[in-house]
Amino acid sequence: MISLAVFMLKYCRLNFKYLLQIIYSSVKLRIDRSALHSDLELSSPRGSLTKPVQATLSSLKMLDVGKWPIFSLCSEEELQLVRQACVFGSASNELLYTTVNDEVFVLGTNCCGCLGLGDVQSTIEPRRLDSLSGKKIACLSYGSGPHIVLATTEGEVFTWGHNAYSQLGNGTTNAGLVPYHISTNLSNKQVIEVACGSYHSLVLTSDGEVFAWGYNNSGQVGSGSTANQPIPRRVTGCLQNKVVVNIACGQMCSMAVVNTGEVFVWGYNGNGQLGLGSSGNQPTPCRVAALQGIRVQRVACGYAHTLVLTDEGQVYAWGANSYGQLGTGNKSNQSYPTPVILEKDRIIEIAACHSAHTSAAKTQGGHVYMWGQCRGQSVTLPHLTHFSSTDDVFACFATPAVTWRLLSVEPDDHLTVAESLKREFDNPNTADLKFLVDGKYIYVHKVLLKIRCEHFRSSLEDNEDDIVEMSEFSYPVYRAFLEYLYTDNISLSPEEAVGLLDLATFYRENRLKKLCQQTIKQGICEENAIALLSAAVKYEAQDLEEFCFRFCINHLTVVTQTSGFAEMDHDLLKNFISKASRVGAFKN
Repeated sequence: MISLAVFMLKYCRLNFKYLLQIIYSSVKLRIDRSALHSDLELSSPRGSLTKPVQATLSSLKMLDVGKWPIFSLCSEEELQLVRQACVFGSASNELLYTTVNDEVFVLGTNCCGCLGLGDVQSTIEPRRLDSLSGKKIACLSYGSGPHIVLATTEGEVFTWGHNAYSQLGNGTTNAGLVPYHISTNLSNKQVIEVACGSYHSLVLTSDGEVFAWGYNNSGQVGSGSTANQPIPRRVTGCLQNKVVVNIACGQMCSMAVVNTGEVFVWGYNGNGQLGLGSSGNQPTPCRVAALQGIRVQRVACGYAHTLVLTDEGQVYAWGANSYGQLGTGNKSNQSYPTPVILEKDRIIEIAACHSAHTSAAKTQGGHVYMWGQCRGQSVTLPHLTHFSSTDDVFACFATPAVTWRLLSVEPDDHLTVAESLKREFDNPNTADLKFLVDGKYIYVHKVLLKIRCEHFRSSLEDNEDDIVEMSEFSYPVYRAFLEYLYTDNISLSPEEAVGLLDLATFYRENRLKKLCQQTIKQGICEENAIALLSAAVKYEAQDLEEFCFRFCINHLTVVTQTSGFAEMDHDLLKNFISKASRVGAFKN
């Protein structure tokens, strides 16, 4: 695909903007159709039962940058060298990354010169950003223009890109085609964190001071006026004698967390995103009084909503909620902090970015939740994904598919116990037992099976054999079951998951049974809805049964015309009609 695109670019003089859109759409489509599906239960799911659904993305800590379509423009050799990366732009068509040698490369459509190459020419191949190569990047943020604000590990600040509102802080409104070192009012400061709104910028220094500049129509630079700020200016007022430890920007608002756990906010407040109980703009920092007695550690801003993480691992949200991005179960805006109800496990990370209406969180146990805008649909309650990183949420669900922070792609050679076990599944070099299923071997470890499964604890107790033949279940089903014992996840198509549901019921593996139901839901359509309903009833999978029943009711006209409905078991048909009647399905 990429070689064809390069040929078209070189010999057909195809406009790069449209070429990149073609590549982006193609790769995006492949990702959509690949195993990167979540277990989202959307309003009217449809799908083929032949498409496999991966229950886990990676057992390694090293981030897979390939989830962002623009990385398809890089060769395998180039991808191996990536250590930090940021995907940005209104269509996620710009990319900056650093390598193992601290070289900085960029590629993409180069809108407003945001690649920093000195021109506005698009590039389909990575080009080195010489002015920054050799410098170690500590943090990076981007605006909507787009513009870039970057801080090095030495605390220096560089900006470039769109600058119509002085968001580069260089004293002008001219586009910055190359990285510019911002020293005004920052020359003796070490910057440790940066944040961009749509057209304004914030930086945090090592001594806890916040400096702001750029667009200020709603008071987002905190100066007390609405005049744009062309150079960095310290944000004072209520922050004058405070030590700030974290900053964030929404589209046109700003946030700061101080070392006492208090949150200060300023800027646009039309959706209640400042959490002050009102919708009036705030030109100077103001403390969020509703969080009195709650110690906040981190703040994250979406386009017009705000998330905070407390020291007790709880999440509060407020602001715009048209996509359910507050996770409250509805779409009503909230001008006061509202608790987001997740699982009992402690939350250790929250994620949002000003270009999206998506929220994400990660628990101490490694579970990743998302809510808000999901490919144009609304998820109003936190939904458990199969991802291992909040970064994956924005790669696969956000619109545009940007990064919410500077990605770290450092490989981790240390494997946890769980990761080591995952690697040993079906490894003939270390296994002491193998199952023979449909003429194929599956290599496992007796001690692990006995630890993980009550069935094997008894069946393998006095078994000295090193080969066990299995004929009750198919190879894909039994392999998925054994792999589940090593990984706690399943990797199986919805169709085959019905067979795994049978196995889970037979072995009384209740957690596996729940995972099977989640996977099966992904493949439901009008044609197979009755068959799945029948399976749910047969295996006493109540959650799946209710889901299938609701689906059938919502698509009753089409479902009743399928062969599955015509061949429906008499008792099941009788119960279905009775239940459908009770919910008013046959009323005019």
